[in-house]
Amino acid sequence: MSIIRHVAAVGSATLVSRLLGFVRDIAIAGLFGAGARADAFFVSFQIANLARRLLAEGALNAAFVPLYLKIRTAQGQEAADVFAGRVVGTITVTLLGLAFLLAVAMPVLILFLAPGFAANDPRMGMAIEFGRLSLPYLVFAGPAALIAGVLNANQRFAAVAWVAALFNIVVLFALAIVFVARLDDSGLSGRILAASIALAGFFQLLLVVAILWRGPYRIARPVISFGPQTRDFMRLAIPGLIANGIPQFTMIAGVMAASALPSAISWLYYAQRLIELPLGIIGIAIGTVLLPALSHALNSDQPDDVAAAESRGLELALGLALPAAIALALLAEPIVRTLFERGAFSAADSAATAAALAVFALGLPGHVLAKTWAPLFFARGDTRTPMLAGLFGLAIASLGSFALMPMIGHVGVATAIAASGWASAGLLAILIHRKMGLAFERDTPRRIALILLASLVMGVGVNFLNGLLQSWFTPAADTLPKLAALGCIVGAGIGIYGAALMAFGVVRWSELPSRS
Repeated sequence: MSIIRHVAAVGSATLVSRLLGFVRDIAIAGLFGAGARADAFFVSFQIANLARRLLAEGALNAAFVPLYLKIRTAQGQEAADVFAGRVVGTITVTLLGLAFLLAVAMPVLILFLAPGFAANDPRMGMAIEFGRLSLPYLVFAGPAALIAGVLNANQRFAAVAWVAALFNIVVLFALAIVFVARLDDSGLSGRILAASIALAGFFQLLLVVAILWRGPYRIARPVISFGPQTRDFMRLAIPGLIANGIPQFTMIAGVMAASALPSAISWLYYAQRLIELPLGIIGIAIGTVLLPALSHALNSDQPDDVAAAESRGLELALGLALPAAIALALLAEPIVRTLFERGAFSAADSAATAAALAVFALGLPGHVLAKTWAPLFFARGDTRTPMLAGLFGLAIASLGSFALMPMIGHVGVATAIAASGWASAGLLAILIHRKMGLAFERDTPRRIALILLASLVMGVGVNFLNGLLQSWFTPAADTLPKLAALGCIVGAGIGIYGAALMAFGVVRWSELPSRS
């Protein structure tokens, strides 16, 4: 299996999805700005985002894929198909019941997510309504994720990765209706946007079923079963769900701490969405590809393949996360001004969002490393250890957010969330060393040191160009010149980084096709 090739395929699809997500968030910023309706929508959107994180972005796969492959290896394809059908049926019914309970308890849930929303706060009623309208997404996301797990287990990575883009396409279509109908910042526009989230989940399920149906792989008829195989899946899935959901839980903790400050929720959301681009491309892509690669290598008892997978995963994680973090920290304000500052989104909103983004960027490599380390445990059937490491990071984020918010406002929340990624990654590294040892290839430490050096070289170049073109990013500047200047800096930074990697011997074009 070519890990780099598969990561590139998943990363490309994830990039398109995240770019569509940016267009979506730019439209929301122009529509709602950072006002009361924006705060209400983003609090309710935490529920759908958590569902996406837990179900649609690899957490279920962490438990499902190793068991599916193990059953197929030991008992054959038909047994694996039956297992998949049982899990899909059971999870669907379970999520349907959970969605009903959450709909009834939505007022309590919103108050928990945003304790700063008082009973007479208009944001409270809007958030409850938006949350209930988007809740059906939960029911569709579960079976869609499990069917995607069957495809991922059979190395259909690219086809599944493009399903994520459909979510943003549907929401963008709803936003287009809002703008064409000139509904502006109104209750109806908020309801249309919230309902589109549920509709997006429905279309994602339809698409992943179509991909499965057209291919050579099948699952047995979905049934409800709590037999030994399903219980084994649940036993592995629950800790895995918690572990993979930790980044979203940390954001929820931050929103709880910031909810009393008007607009702080929106500033944190917009900044976090910018971090989600590299985190999604790097973390999700590497985690999606590493899990089946490690599972295959371990099931086949091939230690060299395990070492190669671990080495490529770490090199790709740091090789992509480090330069992204440096660039985002240095270019925080130009990026925010260029992407969001229009319509209801003011220059003051840009400054506040950029401050949070710069701090979030410092934690990006830590969050990516945590996603890279976790599959080493998942592939061995251990979902508990990543969960405990994630909970440690969550504790850092929660305590830090509430401690720093009174002192430095929403930037304190961003600081705590950034620190939580490094805390989780550091603990996972210690536990890997103690439990299984790090099976890296001999030249991996040298390559990582050179990747760090190349990232610093790129940072110097980006910082110089940013200072040179600073006048292009003033509030009075038009959007197109801002985009042109930002594109020049980003393009030059990529060029500098790539040239540095080749000059230091980290990358040789002749090796890329054959490097696994």
